[in-house]
Amino acid sequence: MILKCGDVISEIDPVSTTEAVFKGIMDAGIDFVVSVPCANLKELIPMVDEEASIIHVPVTREEEGVGVCAGAYMGGKRTAMLMQNSGLGNSINALSSLNLLYGIPLVMVISHRGVEGEPICAQVPMGELTAPLLDTLGIPYYLPVSKDDSIKAVPAAWARAVEEKRPVAILLPIPFWRPA
Repeated sequence: MILKCGDVISEIDPVSTTEAVFKGIMDAGIDFVVSVPCANLKELIPMVDEEASIIHVPVTREEEGVGVCAGAYMGGKRTAMLMQNSGLGNSINALSSLNLLYGIPLVMVISHRGVEGEPICAQVPMGELTAPLLDTLGIPYYLPVSKDDSIKAVPAAWARAVEEKRPVAILLPIPFWRPA
């Protein structure tokens, strides 16, 4: 299901949603996660950090995370990056010239700002461009709209990333984290 700005999503409990995304990460066997801070990921990042079976590396920029994950994948890890969609713009060159060129899988769990419910107008342009940029790059993406969808999305994204040898994104818009 592809959502457009203004589409209504049913109310979801943010704590339960965070736990569902975390369960998806665990179910996928993801064992290496980089993260860039984001308000919507503020509960998920500590869960990942505290999980003994996951190596968590906080990074300062998304393109740095792409490179760190590529190296970890080459070392046998199942990798994911937790990020905000504004960082997609920062990481386009690294995704194109590293992951897409060399067929390196990566799951990007993306807090999709700039859509329905966004209080900061500066987030809207990138919010509107996120899906078209992913399409242009040939990076498939999932748009889960429920806890159950998010539990299934991470393992599905990892399987697809490995099968297609490319990054795969999971877009989680504001209403996913904070009910209207």
